[in-house]
Amino acid sequence: MDLRELITLSIHAIAVNKLRSFLTTLGIVIGVFSIIVLVSIGSGINSYVTSQISSLGSNIFEVLPGGEGNIFGGFLSTNLKLSDSKNIQRNLAGIGKVTPILQQAAIIKYKNVKIKDAFVGGVSYEYPQVVTSLKMKYGNFFTKSQEASGAPIVVLGYKINEHFFKNRNPIGKRIYVGEKQYTVIAVADKTGTVFGAFDRDNIVYIPVELAQSQFGTSYIRQIVISADSKELIPIAIKRVETTLLKRLTKDDFTIETADSISETVSNVTNVLSLALGGIAGISLLVGGIGVANIMLVSVTERTREIGLRKALGAKRSDILKQFLLESIMISVGGGLIGIALGMAASLIIAKILVSQVTAWSILIAFGFSVLVGVVFGMAPAIRASKLNPIDALRYE
Repeated sequence: MDLRELITLSIHAIAVNKLRSFLTTLGIVIGVFSIIVLVSIGSGINSYVTSQISSLGSNIFEVLPGGEGNIFGGFLSTNLKLSDSKNIQRNLAGIGKVTPILQQAAIIKYKNVKIKDAFVGGVSYEYPQVVTSLKMKYGNFFTKSQEASGAPIVVLGYKINEHFFKNRNPIGKRIYVGEKQYTVIAVADKTGTVFGAFDRDNIVYIPVELAQSQFGTSYIRQIVISADSKELIPIAIKRVETTLLKRLTKDDFTIETADSISETVSNVTNVLSLALGGIAGISLLVGGIGVANIMLVSVTERTREIGLRKALGAKRSDILKQFLLESIMISVGGGLIGIALGMAASLIIAKILVSQVTAWSILIAFGFSVLVGVVFGMAPAIRASKLNPIDALRYE
């Protein structure tokens, strides 16, 4: 029996039981769909976070409180002081710029309008030169002399200005940051989020010493450094370490470069993608069990047909090939539909959150669907091929 005839017989057998074939295929569709969507979300998160880190600049690195590998140490411990930032700034003169950062949630108010979920960023005058993605829409960021004067001045994030002033020029207006009144001197242009979570447009910037005074702390959350070139990063890091070790130990701080953060985040998101893919693979496994179950039922229902075909000269290998081919066709058909639906869903998700369909996820999903057809179709096919023609013809 040639391949064309086998395919014709398999298609006919699948078409005879449309509802059963549909329900069997549906299990594979759901499994493959889940793999494509979940892996795409993981890949999308990886690409998004990596691009966000890159947007901050390849020559940027930061000092965080806490030991090695503690990326989020700035949110968990406080042992960096403003004096550390100033000492680093002196030692990096000519090769880099430095800004301390003290971040705090606060209520922002203008007249009777409040924003309860905004952030206050206590930074230095060099912040825009360090974080080069920050541009001004109105006015100019505060200067060294303005920072030193201790004047209560504030730079609004894009969304803050939009909320209070409908994106009109608000320079000279007075707003409340917490319980203290500040004068608006500038508005930052639209910037976006970092790591998909921290919205840099929903923030106001004030001089760091004012922030420390207002929030009653002598510490800062992190120190961000921008070397004048990528080649100067190793020299700058060495100087930063030397400066900090005069007051702290190696276990008190961590230096993270953009590359090391990207690598760590990529490792985390890759594990996440594999975990999500593994979870989705379970549903594909369940779909495979459904294929095996339906094919076994099919063998039982078609026992007389198998006996008749064997009596007319069909070989054991022909029966094996036919049932195995039916199983593979169901799985591959479900796999192709699942891939198409998964890609469509991922494109929709990408417009709302983050998602990125990768070629390897498609290949893995398709490969698994074929494998499911072979593995779970083998036992029913072998059972069908081993039927004795005489016993099969007597089967009721």
